Amino acid sequence: MSKGKVLVTGGAGYIGSHAVLALLDAGWDVVVVDNLVTGFDWAVDPRATLVVANIEDDDKVRAAMREHDVLAVMHFAGSVVVPESVENPLKYYRNNTVASRALIESAVVSGVKHFIFSSTAATYGTPERVPVAEEDPKLPINPYGMSKLMTEAMLKDVAAAHPINYCALRYFNVAGADPQGRSGQSTAGATHLIKVAVEAATGKRDHVGVFGTDFATADGTGVRDYIHVSDLAAAHVHALDRLIAEPSESLTMNAGYGHGYSVLQVLDAVDRVTNHEVKRVLQGRRAGDPAELVSDNRRILATLPWRPQYDDLDRIVRDALAWERKLAERG
Repeated sequence: MSKGKVLVTGGAGYIGSHAVLALLDAGWDVVVVDNLVTGFDWAVDPRATLVVANIEDDDKVRAAMREHDVLAVMHFAGSVVVPESVENPLKYYRNNTVASRALIESAVVSGVKHFIFSSTAATYGTPERVPVAEEDPKLPINPYGMSKLMTEAMLKDVAAAHPINYCALRYFNVAGADPQGRSGQSTAGATHLIKVAVEAATGKRDHVGVFGTDFATADGTGVRDYIHVSDLAAAHVHALDRLIAEPSESLTMNAGYGHGYSVLQVLDAVDRVTNHEVKRVLQGRRAGDPAELVSDNRRILATLPWRPQYDDLDRIVRDALAWERKLAERG
């Protein structure tokens, strides 16, 4: 018997498709709204219903919410490339902030009770301390981070005015792929380190760029908190359960493991897993890259029964590599 219906925006994309799997596996019915600009219809599990639409298409979105009697929204749709947000800020404020405003209004008008938002550690900017906690200053250093922080602010205000509660999960560095091989990161031209590294390991790229070797870290390269995408998807399902159980409560939580790895440590893991050395090209720092970004994850561990199942760098790399090889077979 179904627990109810959840509308997932961006469910044909990387993180969204994994959330769809986690919801379906947990007994929820799922309606995906995706415009398929960066997502893939084949990435949507056939147990879900796919509606091809932009999230700011009020008529289509509201019709889907009402027809399916949607209880909750999980919102993953948006643009996610930090350097692009600097070059084209208006795209990010439209796709991430303006479109989110339309979606939130559709949820309120349609009587949706719960809203889970895909936020980001980029809301912190360059943190004053590491690990960074939820109450630390939010000083985004790029339009991507600011566009997400503005959506968090909208959700807070809307939850105060309407019968809806929300959870904003601030992701750190998401990587890996579904351990059963059902989904993974398929985006062309992805910029995430582990995706780039496994593309190099499978011959899709001829090297991996290492941006910055003079940071104040143990080996001089940037340190990040890498979280397996399936653990992140599981956190969303637990967050939904919590919002239902506590309808007067809204939450903002970091989603990470609470420890980090440097760029060189990640590339060493790729070499270990593949038994082959990936070519590394040392380059200058990228503008706005903090030396270290690691989550203080005590709040999510205290609030939800979520416990990571894949907190192992080699496992994350192995799952990402298996998916990359599967993509190569697809051609």
